[in-house]
Amino acid sequence: MDEGRRNTAGLELKHLRCLVAIVDTGGFTDAALELGVSQAAVSRTLLALEKILGVRLLHRTSRTVEPTTAGVRVLARARLLLAGTDELVTEATTGHSRLHIGHAWSAFGRHTTEFQRRWHHDHPDVELRLIRHNSSTGGLAEGLCDLAVVRGSLDLKPWSHALVGHEHRCLALASDDPWARRRSVRLAEVATRTLALDRRTGTTTSALWPEGERPAVEHTHDIDDWLAAIASGRCVGVTPRATAAQYRRDGITYRPLRDAPPVPVHLVWRRQDPHPATHAAVALAIDLYRADRRTPAREPVQGRRFA
Repeated sequence: MDEGRRNTAGLELKHLRCLVAIVDTGGFTDAALELGVSQAAVSRTLLALEKILGVRLLHRTSRTVEPTTAGVRVLARARLLLAGTDELVTEATTGHSRLHIGHAWSAFGRHTTEFQRRWHHDHPDVELRLIRHNSSTGGLAEGLCDLAVVRGSLDLKPWSHALVGHEHRCLALASDDPWARRRSVRLAEVATRTLALDRRTGTTTSALWPEGERPAVEHTHDIDDWLAAIASGRCVGVTPRATAAQYRRDGITYRPLRDAPPVPVHLVWRRQDPHPATHAAVALAIDLYRADRRTPAREPVQGRRFA
């Protein structure tokens, strides 16, 4: 193992770029032109790579250059490593010209499209990317985003955060369920059904109901698993209105849930080195959710509504 470490210690990106250039251009002469070095330098670099790896990478004749079996494997990995390096450089050099906002389920719900449009109009120099990640912090803890939309009971102490609004809860159920014909459902009634719960990223817990009056529970793994359990008819789900806006699926109907407390919606970010556009994103989200308080809530339905 120590010998292997010594052998790969001298491996550099220039070795991998040389191999890729030789194969892509079809020879040492054209590879040298592409890399801006001499043909002799290309030969030395390839020989160094073969020595480091301990395998022959190319079959060379006077007319052709073809990768060996080992060369094919190394070439494939080299392309991945070089692409990853290019992405790293791009990410580092673009710096704050991109804003990544993570979410576990439904971003800003029915405000998502408007958030994207207004952001593009007001901040054309900062590219917005929404990322869905199946974790309680929507990818923030994993380093995948600059901010995250978080709903529910996450411990916010490790993070900087801002409350941007609240969302009413609704009931998700199979479209052929008898309750789908109703205008709304009471929270207490749900206790008579089997409830689909996502413990990792969901916003609902059995604590919504008094102890001794809680529904039976079936645990799911993510939003797709949750929707499938509900569409099958064996479960119902309690969820923020954002889910109804983001996941309108055939076979699933959403109905307002009476007597249920609303779900707080936070934007969360790392305390150290926040993205410069953080406060602009928070302000825009607050403005969009404030509009909910100025206009009557629309009933989250799918399919025909019955009296």
